[in-house]
Amino acid sequence: MPNPVPAPTEDATRKDLERQQERLRTALATRADARLEGLLGEVDRALAQIDCGGYGICESCHDSIESRALAADPLIRYCLDHLSEPERRRLEGDLELAARVQSRLLPEPRLRVGGWEVAYRYEPMGPVGGDYCDLVRASGDDFFFFLGDVSGKGVAASLLAAQLHGLFRTLVALDLPLETMVEHANRIFCESILSGHFATLVCGRASASGDLDFINAGHPSPVLVRAGQAVALESGGHPLGLFCDGRYRAERIGFSASDSLLLYTDGLSEAASPSGEEYGPDRAARIAAGAHPDAEALVRACVADVGAFRRAAPRADDLTVMALRRIG
Repeated sequence: MPNPVPAPTEDATRKDLERQQERLRTALATRADARLEGLLGEVDRALAQIDCGGYGICESCHDSIESRALAADPLIRYCLDHLSEPERRRLEGDLELAARVQSRLLPEPRLRVGGWEVAYRYEPMGPVGGDYCDLVRASGDDFFFFLGDVSGKGVAASLLAAQLHGLFRTLVALDLPLETMVEHANRIFCESILSGHFATLVCGRASASGDLDFINAGHPSPVLVRAGQAVALESGGHPLGLFCDGRYRAERIGFSASDSLLLYTDGLSEAASPSGEEYGPDRAARIAAGAHPDAEALVRACVADVGAFRRAAPRADDLTVMALRRIG
């Protein structure tokens, strides 16, 4: 049986919905889109229900929706209490199978190729998660890296993360320019997903020469670590799935020995302490700027620090951290 999903606190749910509301309003300020307007309406409705005390009540039976369902989808409007015991067991079996499938899609925990080393940590909040993480070898000693975060949580988000995995694995084999690859993936993803879903993503190609090209599609800014200084790389376009004709521009950085790049999902930067304080990108940058002998040590330090920061506060999101380090 899969581990139970921790119940989200009302404050954590409100903050998560308010962040989603802000992102949707920002996207709609630049371009009208009926799907995003519909999703914004759903988010507005959920926040209004929190304000009036009606959040988490099933619209069918008017009982409380179970915490596991709310953790998987904060916008859910109906409970699972209508399921029989055999149906519940089948659902739990499906979740366990989905967790095994998702774990098989993850890359090897450490990679060394072309003068680079890469390490990551993937921690879904429940049996399955909506974070997307992959490392794919290209021609020669080059490789691609991908780190994304699908909107929503639970099984629905994990299915979309698996779709991104298959999309990019297929596109990498075509040896396309990075911009073209991301634009193709965005269009296919946008045309195939349900209304209102999207995914933030940072991805790139690292070459044996030390050059690294990357694209940020609405994801938390990567952190470049060089000579003990950590700098957020502020650039990016819209998340995948918002606009089918989205355009993306790659940035290039030359890496020298011991330079590192830290990537993470907002399960790190938006993790909350027991008092409600957010971990934040500045704290992540400070940890990254410390002395770390390799990529694995940098990832381990970040995960340990956010765990100490959260203490007993419940997790509200999936957490993935990735570090790339130039070693040659």
